[in-house]
Amino acid sequence: MTTPDVRPYGSWPSPISAAEVSAASPRLEGARFVGADEPDVWWGESVPEEGGRSAVRRRAASGAVVDVLPAPWSARSRVHEYGGGSWTADDEGVLYFVEKTDQRVWRLDPGAEPRPLTPEGGDVRFGGLTLQHGRLLAVREDHTRGTAVPARDIVDIPRDGGGVGSAARLASLASGSDFVAHPALSPDGSRLAWIAWNHPHMAWDRAELRVGRLVGGDGPEWTTVAGGGSSPLQPEWVDDDDLVYADDPTGRWNLWRLRLTADLHHEPVAAVDADTGGPLWVLGTRWFTLLADGRIAAVEANGAEELVVLGAAGERRALPVDAVTRLSIEDARGTRVLLSGAGSGGAGLWEVRVDDPAATRLIVGGTSPWGAEWMPRSRPITVPGPHGPVHAFDYPPTNPGVVAPDDERAPYVVFVHGGPTDHVGGAASGKIAYLTSRGIGVLDVNYGGSSGYGRAYRERLLGQWGVVDVDDVVAAARGLAEAGSADGGRLAIAGGSAGGWTVLCALTNSDAFGAGISRYGVADLRKLAEDTHDFEARYLDGMVGPLPEAEALYVERSPLSHLDRLRTPLLIEQGLDDRVVPPSQSEAVRDALAANGVAHAYLAFEGEGHGFRGATTLVRTMEAELAFLGQVFGFDTPGVPPLELD
Repeated sequence: MTTPDVRPYGSWPSPISAAEVSAASPRLEGARFVGADEPDVWWGESVPEEGGRSAVRRRAASGAVVDVLPAPWSARSRVHEYGGGSWTADDEGVLYFVEKTDQRVWRLDPGAEPRPLTPEGGDVRFGGLTLQHGRLLAVREDHTRGTAVPARDIVDIPRDGGGVGSAARLASLASGSDFVAHPALSPDGSRLAWIAWNHPHMAWDRAELRVGRLVGGDGPEWTTVAGGGSSPLQPEWVDDDDLVYADDPTGRWNLWRLRLTADLHHEPVAAVDADTGGPLWVLGTRWFTLLADGRIAAVEANGAEELVVLGAAGERRALPVDAVTRLSIEDARGTRVLLSGAGSGGAGLWEVRVDDPAATRLIVGGTSPWGAEWMPRSRPITVPGPHGPVHAFDYPPTNPGVVAPDDERAPYVVFVHGGPTDHVGGAASGKIAYLTSRGIGVLDVNYGGSSGYGRAYRERLLGQWGVVDVDDVVAAARGLAEAGSADGGRLAIAGGSAGGWTVLCALTNSDAFGAGISRYGVADLRKLAEDTHDFEARYLDGMVGPLPEAEALYVERSPLSHLDRLRTPLLIEQGLDDRVVPPSQSEAVRDALAANGVAHAYLAFEGEGHGFRGATTLVRTMEAELAFLGQVFGFDTPGVPPLELD
């Protein structure tokens, strides 16, 4: 038997490089069945080595991956800044997509060049593209009208290009609210259902399911049929008078059925203590689909996620698929489902046959190039916190050929997800394995405010952003150290966006962490409220309080108000094209650290926005973070460039 190599945590040799991590786990952006009889599978994918271009691809009969949408075209929507639903396709192989550079909708026929379907000029954006009963529907976001809130509506786009040069040809089907999503056209084309919500609420706080009758192509006279005090999602028509949708009046997003009779009869499809639904950050996300035989395939989340099939009598059967987090049902054909998500081998896309799960086919991604022995197994943990139980996933150091000295405990990085209304499941990513294979543990925390555990857990953060999230990540980190799994003197915290805010708040309000990594993190609430885009312009009303009444609280909570207390080494990473959290926030933190004489590094990236996509950026940040941890916690990091701290 081979004797394991004994080396200090953090310095273990690993075959997992930052470049391989960047290339190994695709960032998928939608998928479709294309074709009538034996359809192909098309999918959207960000291409890091092409600067994060969003390609649309298919797999040829030879097995080779072919670009349907070639460079330099890039299918990426900027509706709500987070986009989503940037492309769709019909069974003849015609691609409809939103081009990143001009936000117009274009049509690409096989063997032809793309041609525009929407007029040029002005800041008008499209997203949530969907083909329904021969009509191309989209969410339109118009920034040209000179109002503080952009005009948004659901439009019908002529598929022949008749809309070019004439905005009037784009028929507006639904408006009358600040935000719209999930348009659903009835089979006979007479009715439209959609989701609507207004400032100051986010879609997961309060929204409405509306239904209107279309007359002559004009916008409908609509009726609210669900929601108002809850958060309905994703209406789907069973027939011309029957809808299935997700809603959370009971505290969990479950499926409901609505018969459009005089008394609007609602009934639960299958009540369960799990969520079929989630925060509507990205247009086009789908948590369930109606199968051809009347059954429903649905995603259910209670921390981790699973794919289930629901029968007509409410019977439920879980399907054994590898993916356990970030699940989205992209499309369905007959009893076949396209499922995107992440599992033991990273992010991927699967074709699932609901009656023969053993025949599940991996389309792209979903496998680790390093072997299962290098991927850490997650361990769900729950620790007590000052506001209630805190849920997290522990990924211990994992390397088949190396162990640490018996008297040493592992350094850990506490990952803080963004949103903050998001959640993580128990699937190791390449980025996690990059650390764990080198002897650095990762604790991925679903702090109070996270989705995936019901409305009560999500609303724990209301009015308490910067308090509950900080208390929860501190409780999770200290709980792990007290259990003997982590070195309490070598705990780091890392997060981006809202996660970066929690990093900065934790470092200014606790002594739990010896190092921090903030990626485009929020540092000044008043500046965020002033600068951020419209989708999140009133988000802080619920998480902190409305302005100007709560201004004193904004000042007190903001890390920039307390940088004299920030004495912890910090790595700051920022995209210079970020319109959600502008660079000025990170630059202010950098300047304060320099004035205070605190060790830090500031990495700024041209061409990157809110969330890094380019291969060079992804490699640079992973290597810099490892080098930073090694410098601060005192272990060697062979194979990565040193990081100079100011």
